[in-house]
Amino acid sequence: MSDIKVDGFKASEVLAALAEVFANYSDQEKKSQIKKTNGIFEMRVKNAEGKEGVWTIDLKETGTVYKGEAKKKANVTIILSDETFTQLAEGKLDGQKAFMTGKLKTKGNMMFATKLDGVLKAAKAKAKL
Repeated sequence: MSDIKVDGFKASEVLAALAEVFANYSDQEKKSQIKKTNGIFEMRVKNAEGKEGVWTIDLKETGTVYKGEAKKKANVTIILSDETFTQLAEGKLDGQKAFMTGKLKTKGNMMFATKLDGVLKAAKAKAKL
């Protein structure tokens, strides 16, 4: 799972923890999360140095997190800063508020992007992020 972590990106630590949670889900938990979410998020995160990292959360078929662009067409691409992603994951920032204030941009199905909050909350409860 260490291939998910990237130096200089706090978001990568959160995503690595999320990947671990998915890996430890029972088949039933994974199927339930996939059924509930049914889609692919592509995360484009910019760090303080202006570098961009790309990760994919696949909750359409595999229930996995991996580094890189979506292998299949993502339902939504979410573009945000490392700091904004970390705040979202910690529950300190609401996704809709981040979008309204321009801290978060989306390409694709904007309504699907609202499901990310639920995914992060479910994983946080399980991983104690």
